[in-house]
Amino acid sequence: MRDRRPSHKTRERLKPAADTAGKRVTLPRALSKLGYCSRTQAERLIAESRVAVDGRTVSDASAWVDLSTARISVDGLVIAAEAKIYLMLNKPRGLVTTRQDPEGRPTVYDCLKNFDVPHLSPVGRLDKASEGLLLFTNDTEFAQTLLDPLTHVTKTYHVQIDRLMDDEEIAAMTSGIRHDGELLTATATRRLRQGDRNSWIEVELDEGRNRQIRRMLEALGAECLRLVRVAIGGLELGELPKGAVRALTEGELQGLRRRAGMERARR
Repeated sequence: MRDRRPSHKTRERLKPAADTAGKRVTLPRALSKLGYCSRTQAERLIAESRVAVDGRTVSDASAWVDLSTARISVDGLVIAAEAKIYLMLNKPRGLVTTRQDPEGRPTVYDCLKNFDVPHLSPVGRLDKASEGLLLFTNDTEFAQTLLDPLTHVTKTYHVQIDRLMDDEEIAAMTSGIRHDGELLTATATRRLRQGDRNSWIEVELDEGRNRQIRRMLEALGAECLRLVRVAIGGLELGELPKGAVRALTEGELQGLRRRAGMERARR
């Protein structure tokens, strides 16, 4: 059987040049960015010699390709770039943020039955007890940039607490609270309203540590009764009904890109 692995010269030709590195990616990542499959699945297809670039079979998963010019095919069929989709969901309480749950619990994908898009993934997570704004996309670069702590895209939450909070406790959330040896800090915190026995506060975060707000309140001896994410950057949940999904407008998408610095990077 003919050895279909790429020659040394072919591998050298597929390596990224310094001036075009922004357009070039490894072949598994190319298949992922095109929305065809995950990188792990792509590596398997490549190892099975089922992937070709510009008509030549490539069996080396470390090969590089230029997405702007390469003609990539799997089993002889050319792969076209999947249209990018950006959705927002008003997540109801009680749903887990995963595609399939081993325990059989309802998931956020139960709300997306009308959107049959491969690799449509949530941008970050909301735990089962949390509600509110959750983004979905098949644009991995967009998702990764929004989640990167270095971009400082804020997430805003409205939180109901089982008691009243004084000014000192609210200030402590922005100055930093230590929980299990980790310093947790909110970007901003303010009182929204309060009754006789409980209160609502608004908390902004620019990082996504696990259960961060709940842990901060626990350290203060308070219990979180409800936690609703109401905004990401300048994108607000608004009046979207609970469990409903809608596409982001072009203006909303560009606003998020600006907040994350993606528009500046393109110039």
